Amino acid sequence: MEILRSALDCMEKAVDNLRKLDIAVSRLKAVGITNQRETTVVWDKETGLPLEKAIVWLDTRTSAIVDELSRLPEYGCSRVKELCGLPLSTYFSAVKLRWLLEHSDKVRLAVAQERCLFGTVDSWLLWNLTGGPRGGVHLTDVTNASRTMLMNLRTLDWDDRLCRFFEIPRAILPAIRSSSEVYGSVSSGCLQGVPISGMLGDQQAALVGQGCLQKGQAKNTYGTGCFLLYNVGAEPVLSSHGLLSTVAFKFGDEAPCYALEGSVAIAGAAVRWLRDNLGVLSSASDIEAVASSVSDSGGVYFVPAFSGLYAPHWDSSARGTICGMTQATTSAHIARAVLESVCFQTREMIEAMHSDSGTGLASLQVDGGMTVNSLLMQLQSDLLGIDIVRPSMPETTALGAALAAARAVGLSCLFECAQSTVDTFHPSIARRERDARFLQWRRAVDRSKGWLLPLVEPEQSGASLLSGGVFLMASFALLVLSTESC
Repeated sequence: MEILRSALDCMEKAVDNLRKLDIAVSRLKAVGITNQRETTVVWDKETGLPLEKAIVWLDTRTSAIVDELSRLPEYGCSRVKELCGLPLSTYFSAVKLRWLLEHSDKVRLAVAQERCLFGTVDSWLLWNLTGGPRGGVHLTDVTNASRTMLMNLRTLDWDDRLCRFFEIPRAILPAIRSSSEVYGSVSSGCLQGVPISGMLGDQQAALVGQGCLQKGQAKNTYGTGCFLLYNVGAEPVLSSHGLLSTVAFKFGDEAPCYALEGSVAIAGAAVRWLRDNLGVLSSASDIEAVASSVSDSGGVYFVPAFSGLYAPHWDSSARGTICGMTQATTSAHIARAVLESVCFQTREMIEAMHSDSGTGLASLQVDGGMTVNSLLMQLQSDLLGIDIVRPSMPETTALGAALAAARAVGLSCLFECAQSTVDTFHPSIARRERDARFLQWRRAVDRSKGWLLPLVEPEQSGASLLSGGVFLMASFALLVLSTESC
């Protein structure tokens, strides 16, 4: 219920702000929803109350289920990915829902009595905002559905084979709609009667908000981690380089647009590590000044594999590594290496996307909290060799949901006038230097891998056994000679 209360509070405060600006609420034409993807909610359609607490996207309690399913021959890992574009992982909603069905008596009873509804956060909010138990609509959009492991990436509908594989009753799933159409209207409160006409997962909303509507365009969100979405056009591309295939958006009756997605676990979190664990920074914003106090990283390379490596390596046994330190290394060199690590990880994802799609990037749109750091943006441009485009409008996720909602009520013109002013960062180093530094980064990554794997005692070779035997025989001979001489 906390998620719903937060959304309602946000709406109330937004309306209050409009009134302070002398803007009539009646001028509002539509509402859009954007949400954290994969997070799983189940609730009772008669009472409107959640049956259990939501299971968030980072929750790994489903590891045993993933291990069990990965051993099944039918629709195993490769077959699941072929149908839905996603690997078997604790990340996605299907295994979270499967866990609830296995471990919650309340959920099982509600399913048996046909009272249970499932949804990601968008579905939960939409159902409540349109009336809840009194006529709320139970829908989701294609971008959120594509993160469940239950939707067929090509038909854009729930796949019966996947539902059987994960043992999910189809009756509890929301109907799938486009990202831009009128789903219903707000049933009560300060926005009563306003149509809800846009829904996208947060990263897809940022893609739309950045204006990446054409094949070959991409955006990267720099936050705690990094999320890179790359528009691949009207046909899905299944990755062979550790990336995710997903729906980018679908506007009304138009054809869907697909994307490849790469995720980095540690980006801004590494800056907090410098501040909180090492005491190198007084505040996270200090890193730009500290890293700028040196001209380069002094040959230091930092791999922030605190909980393993994500795309494109997917190595859970890797751990954080700092390579190349000398007696001259300072905290400023390490701070700069931390920023460079974010850029190198982004380059790895972009190279994987290029290999999968065959399409290169001319520029990269960026958003997220870390993009206020101009040094980071310049480093990113240098290490990618392309322009980095930073918009003056930082809330691109909210903007994307608003644009999708506007499009559904006949305000497509907003897509053109919504483009904000930008800062553009151009590469300032030669390709040879860029590639040499990236090669060193890869060497550092290799050293971080397999750190948690069990140590194996090397088997003694025949040579080592022979040398030991020779030593023993020689010692015995010396003892005999010594005894005879006595």
